[in-house]
Amino acid sequence: MEKAETKKAPAGRGKPAESVDTYLARVPEKQRAALEKVRAAIKAAAPKAVEGINWGMPGYKYKGYLGGFAVFKDHLSFFPGSTLEAFQDDIKGFTTTKGSIHFTPESPIPVSLVKKIVRARVKENESR
Repeated sequence: MEKAETKKAPAGRGKPAESVDTYLARVPEKQRAALEKVRAAIKAAAPKAVEGINWGMPGYKYKGYLGGFAVFKDHLSFFPGSTLEAFQDDIKGFTTTKGSIHFTPESPIPVSLVKKIVRARVKENESR
């Protein structure tokens, strides 16, 4: 697992998006398609989750924060809302920070991994 430098803010201009649809509408097509797959995976793994804008980027909550995603200048990120220690084998080959997995449209994060992480977060949140 390669550690990445943390970037300060997601790419985007002007006023923060008011909805996930608005956020995605501002993202270039190639990146938007990759993020739409992450969005669909999160919704499939946590159908009761509430979608919204958190910290200026799309985020999902169900009995607590589940995760989110964002576009940056040089990459896309999935924020699982918890440490990634339990998923070390799954995230090999991806650049990561303490709380994010970086990917690109050319090397997307697997939908199955997003679902696995979100389902684990749902169980974690339900157990509190």
